[in-house]
Amino acid sequence: MPLGPDVSEPAADHAAGSDPEHEALLAESIGLALLIVLDTLPPAERVAFVLHDMFGVPFEEIAPIVRRSAPAARQLASRARRRVQREDASPETNRLRQAKLVDAFLAAARNGEFERLLALLDPDVVPNADQTAVQMGVAQEIHGAAEVAEFSRQARGAKPALLEGTAAAVWMVGGQLRVVYSFTISGEKIVAIDLIADPARVHKLALVIPSD
Repeated sequence: MPLGPDVSEPAADHAAGSDPEHEALLAESIGLALLIVLDTLPPAERVAFVLHDMFGVPFEEIAPIVRRSAPAARQLASRARRRVQREDASPETNRLRQAKLVDAFLAAARNGEFERLLALLDPDVVPNADQTAVQMGVAQEIHGAAEVAEFSRQARGAKPALLEGTAAAVWMVGGQLRVVYSFTISGEKIVAIDLIADPARVHKLALVIPSD
């Protein structure tokens, strides 16, 4: 349906959920995969969809936030809903696929599900730990999906994050970031996991970490 003059897109602002704090809260509450999809939506659509479909806010209250009439706000949410439902038609398909894999990886690690972890990993998956991670106890020599899956069961304390807009994970101790997990995927498998613990490297990373 063509948009009328009262539903043109507004400029992005903090109310549209585009700042790191909003992204972190969303990542914590809805998972990385849906967050990736939401990131592809225009700001006004994202706000209308999240407020109405996830938090049950009436369109009459959403309207002034997105600077629209209530019917226009309803239309924004409807358009966003259709985009979310056809998520695999987006050019962001690879980011979304990675987010789903990382979500599944973290869930399996959290529950200690060895077979599930094994199913997510490529048979020749390669773990790469920097020197700081090795000093923290990460083995330098881990080969194959079985060994990586067994090691990954120890990552049950890891939590989702976004690394340069792509699904990742972090391990924190006492509120302090200790390790960043960066994933490489191919098809429906995780083919590499980089463990970054060097504080200097971590400091330079563009990370969005959900708050507790």
